[in-house]
Amino acid sequence: MGQIKKIGWGGCFLLTLFLTMSIALSIGSTSITITDVWKTLLGFGQSDPATTAIIWKIRFPRVCIAALVGGSLALAGVIYQSLLRNPLADPYILGVSSGSAVGAVIAITSGWGAVVFQGWQIPIFSFCGAIMALSCVLFLSRSRLQVQSLLLSGVVVNAFFAAILTFLLSVSQTELARIQFWLMGSFTLRDWDHVLLMLPVSFIGTFLVWLGSRELNIFLLGTQSAIHIGVSVYRTRLVLLILASLITSIAVSVSGMIGFVGLIIPHFVRILIRTSDHRYLLPYSFLVGAIFLVGSDAISRVLFEPREIPVGVVTACLGAPLFAVLLQKTTRSLGDRT
Repeated sequence: MGQIKKIGWGGCFLLTLFLTMSIALSIGSTSITITDVWKTLLGFGQSDPATTAIIWKIRFPRVCIAALVGGSLALAGVIYQSLLRNPLADPYILGVSSGSAVGAVIAITSGWGAVVFQGWQIPIFSFCGAIMALSCVLFLSRSRLQVQSLLLSGVVVNAFFAAILTFLLSVSQTELARIQFWLMGSFTLRDWDHVLLMLPVSFIGTFLVWLGSRELNIFLLGTQSAIHIGVSVYRTRLVLLILASLITSIAVSVSGMIGFVGLIIPHFVRILIRTSDHRYLLPYSFLVGAIFLVGSDAISRVLFEPREIPVGVVTACLGAPLFAVLLQKTTRSLGDRT
């Protein structure tokens, strides 16, 4: 009965995502009914050309990329919290986000690759920066990839790239507003090319990580228990760490730095479905992360319309109080046990 209930949660999350995306497609500077939205998407009847252009060229790719980025960040959050055995871990703890941001800012301020990559220079430079940060972390903790060494290496690398980012911001004047807006997260001007970039990364990455759900469940018992059971701790941790970091870097490269998604969504899903089984936790966190970010992006578009605020501001305003509640509940439950 419990397993049927867990599967039922998956259906609820899918339905909620469908409704959230429908609402996000219908609201904006031009209000469109949900019925007209789906008539346009499915090609039923004659649609107004302006409505068709708004949905297919502006809103639908934006909603899709928000869902993919939100799901990817939440998925990476589950992996980091499990591998590092730290409930406060999120996709940015190993400095991947800072490295990605440095790469993007270099592309914005220097203009390098603008002709060669034709508009793709920011994602490409951002991705390269993330890979560089991850390589530094792995080099510093190359001994045995122990949890403590990974965390300390991440702190060092994050501080180093944050310092570089601060320097780049201090010397850049002409592009300062654009850089700050990107650093706070935004889906403005995202199109189908960005969706095509995120789609295979999100789904292939999710599938590969889900294949490692058994190992993640075993890691909950501790490193020594995993070794006794026969799990190759070093290899498994390295592969999952690289996968999570690559997923995060691609998400950051197309959306900027969006906080709290990878931090609070795994906790929320664990409490909701009442299990830490990664066979359910990984896909359900992806769905809830998608719901959260699609909803947050819709709020960012309409809250101060016609002016748009960065979606990272909305996720922080929604995520910080929610995380405080979750932290209080967790602290209370740990206090009851002791």
